[in-house]
Amino acid sequence: MCGRFTLGVTMEELMLRYMLDDIPEYIDYRPRYNIAPTQQVIAVIHDGTRRKAGTLRWGLIPNWAKDISIGSKLINARSETLLEKPAFRESFLRKRCLIPADGFYEWQKQENGKKVPFRITMEDKGIFSFAGLYDVWISPEGQKVSSCTIVTTKPNSLMSSIHDRMPVVIPSGQEDRWLNRSIQRPEEISWLLSPYPANQMLAYPVSAAVGKVANDSIELISPV
Repeated sequence: MCGRFTLGVTMEELMLRYMLDDIPEYIDYRPRYNIAPTQQVIAVIHDGTRRKAGTLRWGLIPNWAKDISIGSKLINARSETLLEKPAFRESFLRKRCLIPADGFYEWQKQENGKKVPFRITMEDKGIFSFAGLYDVWISPEGQKVSSCTIVTTKPNSLMSSIHDRMPVVIPSGQEDRWLNRSIQRPEEISWLLSPYPANQMLAYPVSAAVGKVANDSIELISPV
């Protein structure tokens, strides 16, 4: 699974990386080092003309859901069963997004039962994109909530010693394809849901302090 990640870059770096004209004023952007489920995350979509950034609540709330609580159970979507799950099928075909990150955390279980947190990044420590799905839910009171989930896949050789799943990372050259809403045939995009090459990623242990959601400082990403 993917349950925590980082985006410790400036707004300017984010705009340059995704070729964004602007960042909406309602987004109070700041570098973050311990992004957790149910929080608002930056996401990028394509409106048919250009890329646009916005925020989504992490934890997908399908448009047919009875209440918001289902979102905490749908922070990840298994790539192997996207078309089988009613919560994800429509979003996979029509509502895909990119979720920017520069690292993510995963916990490795030790023989003594202790879990050690690792941070995983690209080899160049740059910004990359999780494969995201989104939906819009309207509460009985008329409140609109836009939410998302991160797609996961089997681990590559780097991740397999840490965890049995990893987030899907969309190669930068294929991001437009993932965002293209006119592509609705599964076979045209399913091949993107493969494990990212292990030789282009790094992993290192970090402080156990990352386990507490309230902690969100740059010290969390330092190796230990």
